[in-house]
Amino acid sequence: MSKALAKLLSNNHPLFVFNVQAMERASGNAGIDARLIAETTARAHTVMRSLGLDVHDTSAEELYHTLNSLIMRGESDVLRDNESALLVVDDEVVSFNLLDVIENAHHQLPFKKRRVDHAQRHLRAELIKRYAEHDRTSDEMIHKLAEQAEISRADDVHFVDIDTRLLADRGDAAVKAPSLLMIGDIFTDAFIKLNENSAKIIKEEDGKEWLALPFGQKPPYDQVDIVRSVGPSPNAAVSASRLGLDASLMAWVGDDDVGREALAHLKQEQVGVSPMVVEPNKQTSYWYVLRYGADRTMLVKSEQYTYAWTSPERVPDWVYLSYVGADSWTLHEQLLSYLEENPTVKLAFQPGTFHFEWGPRKLAGIYRRSNIVIMNREEAVDVTEGLYDDIQGLAAALHKLGPSIAVITDGPNGSYASFDGRLVTIPNYPDPADPLDRTGAGDAFASTIVSALALGELMDEALTWAPINSMSVVQQLGAQAGLLTRAEIQRYLLEAPEQYKVTEI
Repeated sequence: MSKALAKLLSNNHPLFVFNVQAMERASGNAGIDARLIAETTARAHTVMRSLGLDVHDTSAEELYHTLNSLIMRGESDVLRDNESALLVVDDEVVSFNLLDVIENAHHQLPFKKRRVDHAQRHLRAELIKRYAEHDRTSDEMIHKLAEQAEISRADDVHFVDIDTRLLADRGDAAVKAPSLLMIGDIFTDAFIKLNENSAKIIKEEDGKEWLALPFGQKPPYDQVDIVRSVGPSPNAAVSASRLGLDASLMAWVGDDDVGREALAHLKQEQVGVSPMVVEPNKQTSYWYVLRYGADRTMLVKSEQYTYAWTSPERVPDWVYLSYVGADSWTLHEQLLSYLEENPTVKLAFQPGTFHFEWGPRKLAGIYRRSNIVIMNREEAVDVTEGLYDDIQGLAAALHKLGPSIAVITDGPNGSYASFDGRLVTIPNYPDPADPLDRTGAGDAFASTIVSALALGELMDEALTWAPINSMSVVQQLGAQAGLLTRAEIQRYLLEAPEQYKVTEI
């Protein structure tokens, strides 16, 4: 039976079978492992029969896609109370755990990339619990054996169980992740990698730097890469979707090929596009990004759209507001009205160019309604008119505008956050290699914090997630290629150096 458990748990540790057998002997050969396998198999077979599946003649892939279809139809009740239910079919492990199935269906994961880790976590915990609670065993011995064979795993504590945070406010039994509605402009970026022998940086006496190319000539470039559906809010939407949230985007595109490609990309990333606005006879904003080393200079031209609020089909848990065009003031007023009508909706504010131009007085209503505001140190000075060297004063001034959480990023110096009467800092996560492209690092940071909070994490934990996603983003071209899943972030946390932690100032 220990070999069957090893298969269910995908545990190939050389001590697994030996240590489970040792636990069984310690319990007086009580058959705990056999009963546990029988129970989890029985639960899986019960679900299959309720779906009209033959337990002896259903392939693993057929079973997998049938379970996923339950989520898409909003018929998830049959999967409840099956936290540790796993089944080996065709020598493949299939999970009946509701959270595994939700994530498989939500991300449309192919069979070979399916999630089974939530069910395995529950099964590991149940195995340890039953042996540890037996009258004839020693709790200390059982936990030592479990740790030796990697039955007890440190990363298990980072997973979140299914609870009321995941229940949708709908009339059926469907289960959804917390919902985020991102608002802001969308662009397609053409990344042009300049030949470093054809360009140079000119630094003036006042410290201002200019990217220079030979005038009137034809300098060669190394390559061009097209990256679709980017911008602070689209980047945040993709980030939240990969972290397992129900993310949607309110943005404006033209009815051209670029706009259609942008919508297709978002759908592929499992971002909801029903709030998107397609304006006829308009072009979609297209930017050019000149790459020189790891830095970039952006040539921007934002198209003009008719910005107007449209209430989403489902009241979101969070609204995330970032860069939006200069003609969008009416949209901001309409958003504030919507938030007044829906006081349970939390607002995250990552100000963009025109927000800083408008200033905090014009945006007083937005700042006052924000639960969290995120900006860099120079921007915080601009908004508050505070002193650059007084990080505590900058944070206090941001709080005075309204937000209960103020986050200030500080480039290579890491980031600061002020909340609950505390001011803390966290360093950047170490880069595994020199950054390839820094585009989108700030968007990854901000959106990861908000996503973690939406998932129910405390602010200290959210702060440990964000630099990891930023680190990963700068290792790849564009703002989205490096965005991580929740499990990937947890793996980096487990490998983090000792100094990577939140420290109170």
